[in-house]
Amino acid sequence: MTGGIDKALGLLRRFEDGILVALLITMVGMAASQVVLRNFFDSGLYWSDSLVRVAVLWVALVGAMVASRDDSHIRIDLVSRLVPSQYRQWIERVTRLFTFAVLCLFTWGSGSFVYYEYVDQAIAFGDVPAWALEIIMPIGGAVMAIRYLLLTVKP
Repeated sequence: MTGGIDKALGLLRRFEDGILVALLITMVGMAASQVVLRNFFDSGLYWSDSLVRVAVLWVALVGAMVASRDDSHIRIDLVSRLVPSQYRQWIERVTRLFTFAVLCLFTWGSGSFVYYEYVDQAIAFGDVPAWALEIIMPIGGAVMAIRYLLLTVKP
């Protein structure tokens, strides 16, 4: 049973890493192509700057998802250094539970935002709806919330 779970988690890990690499390559490629097109051909892709901004959003959230899978996010670690070692595990659990609560609020708020963008039929660029590009916010928040909930109850 655990072999199947480990295999699924490994596939998910590779999928996340692949998305992150593809996004970074796309973002750098688009930015570099804009520089070349503007400097040498006096032209450019009118939607490229918008795509790079969206790619930054996706890189930030997928990167946060990758950091959350190993609980390797940035943290302010003052309290755990001052507390005796026997209480550190409980401090970590409380911190992870608080992180879970904040991520639930983020997921709810960003989900509402994306829903209203869908209802308003907002356009990001060209014919691309804004909600389709912003959907990473509630998805990323939900994935990270689930991970921190699991890290909270993890023995």
